[in-house]
Amino acid sequence: MKNRFKYSAAIMLFVLCSSANASLITIETGFSAAGAQVDALAYQALVDSAVATPSFGYGSTTIPVYDNISNHSLFPSGSFTDIAFKSTVDFYVSPANAGAWQIRAGVDFGHGGAIFVDGVAYDFKTNDMWWAGSYSDSSQYLSINSLTLAAGHHTLNLYGLEGCCDGFQQAQFRIGGSGDFATFSANDTLSPIPEPETHAMLLVGLGLLFFSVRRKK
Repeated sequence: MKNRFKYSAAIMLFVLCSSANASLITIETGFSAAGAQVDALAYQALVDSAVATPSFGYGSTTIPVYDNISNHSLFPSGSFTDIAFKSTVDFYVSPANAGAWQIRAGVDFGHGGAIFVDGVAYDFKTNDMWWAGSYSDSSQYLSINSLTLAAGHHTLNLYGLEGCCDGFQQAQFRIGGSGDFATFSANDTLSPIPEPETHAMLLVGLGLLFFSVRRKK
């Protein structure tokens, strides 16, 4: 029985190691009737406090694609007003993609908001922001036009306050400063894919474990 458990555990480990970990997107909302804040850190503190307090019409969930997102579409009886909005995107930068990045977020933050990467604030605005599906007016969205990312895992955070009326939102990235922007999603290729030799080593290890189990029987 013990040997069977060890072998099953090894198979599970192989599956986990072999699978890709694409961007993980978490949306959290809470009640807030607060107005514009003085700086990015103030937005962060206020929103973090608001989303930590459960309220009817708000909630927390993970989503597969950071596009067409709103509070009222994500949560039962979701509010259209007085929204503190926080999003977290955990993503991976491969060695090949390390270097220059750009990030932009189309938002509906009537009382402004801020954008952070790895805990560092890069942009905040206090005006009424509503991108309306277009990035033509830079005053209506949050962006990071110059960002250098090393290989490894990183975290994007957006914080914002919406009085009314909870329009849809989006977040995108571009690598290398050219080409089209891509939307953060579970299929955005920002995931550490094991190299062929990694798979080979795992298979060899499983083979040795199986042989060891057979000998002990």
